[in-house]
Amino acid sequence: MTVVDHPDGTVAPEPPAASDRSLWHNQDFLKFWSGEALSLFGSQITNLALPLTAVIYFNATAQQVGLLRFLQWAPYLFLAMLFGVWVDRYRRKPIMLLANSVRLVAIAMVPLLAFYDLLPIGGLMVIACVVGIFSVLFEVSWLSFVPTLVKHPTRFVEANQKMGVTQSTADVAGPGAAGVLIGWLGPPTALVVDALSYLASLAMLLWIRTPEPAPPRAAQRHVGRELLEGVRWVFGHRLLRPLALLAPFTNFSLTCVSTLFLLYAVRDKGLNAATVGLILSVSAVGALVGALVSRAIIRRFPVGLVYGVALAAIYTTPLLIPLADGPRPVVVGLFMLSLLLGYLGSGLSNVVQLTIRQTSTPTALMGRMNAAFRTLLFGGAALGGLVAGLIGGAMSLRAALTVVAVGSAAMVVPLALSSVVRLRTMPEPVGDPAPAGTD
Repeated sequence: MTVVDHPDGTVAPEPPAASDRSLWHNQDFLKFWSGEALSLFGSQITNLALPLTAVIYFNATAQQVGLLRFLQWAPYLFLAMLFGVWVDRYRRKPIMLLANSVRLVAIAMVPLLAFYDLLPIGGLMVIACVVGIFSVLFEVSWLSFVPTLVKHPTRFVEANQKMGVTQSTADVAGPGAAGVLIGWLGPPTALVVDALSYLASLAMLLWIRTPEPAPPRAAQRHVGRELLEGVRWVFGHRLLRPLALLAPFTNFSLTCVSTLFLLYAVRDKGLNAATVGLILSVSAVGALVGALVSRAIIRRFPVGLVYGVALAAIYTTPLLIPLADGPRPVVVGLFMLSLLLGYLGSGLSNVVQLTIRQTSTPTALMGRMNAAFRTLLFGGAALGGLVAGLIGGAMSLRAALTVVAVGSAAMVVPLALSSVVRLRTMPEPVGDPAPAGTD
């Protein structure tokens, strides 16, 4: 062990290098992590309460529920890349403060307008779209802000695991609590809790003291050129390209299945909000387990193999949902099993792909890289919600789920042909190139 001399002649172990210290010693990361945890728990209420408000409060059709889900995710499809250019030009923390402030106000408007009977379903859709717009802005920003807090690429896997565990824990506890709150308070009123979670997140962000360096200023700015630079980086990189090509199909499948499942469980199987929330909570244990074991699995097995098996679980497990039949405990159990295995794959694959993205991208392009992936991921989700509504309105919900599940399982073929599944170890971190437009 290396030692250093003290002035009094004694010796002591040399303090570990900052890159070797766990993020449990990084106070500002812990502040951000805790604030984001509160926000994620609150968002679980919104994720369940908004569509249930449409289904229960407005007796919405399958097409209307699909349109609502589309409006929640459509901003990722149309705005993420522009936001990515903006995020790479400015400090990320003020942008996150703005995004959470607007989301707080928008979410709080739902119970307020509902209390005075001023909330039409069109108004609910507008609010869902506003929340979606500023969710895009926040997510592109925080994904680019975390490396600033973490500082050392060797700690990226730990940071992504911690964030993944938080997301998965929220997925486990959130829907069950949301179902109880919605059953007790009603779908609109339960959203007050989410508004309070954004307030807590704002406080934690303001408490962070890590200095965020201003991005280098280019001699000339051109949105189109900067946007194209981010797209070229993603689709020109040997590892990012296959991740990007798989991304929209993954979230298309997940959103199609979740949208139709919600309608199928409530309308065809007669499950109430509390039972649906319980199913989602128990199922989300899979995502928590996936995130918790991700570091150990990545160390033991080839990275590409881990990613491929995890995505295969996401693609194939929806087949169990339309097959669920018989007594209610059997139906609920099969629902839980299908979603649990899918969540397990999601929790594991998220840590892998996010770490690959961060280590393969220079800081100057981080916002645009994340924006490109957000566009693909949630653009797929937006289209998935819209298509689910159209299919669910054109045929029985069980038949629609069968079509979606079979299509999802077919994605195993292009996954197996992808070069990323043959990756053995995490890539080496890249350096920062000169910013576009400099002399």
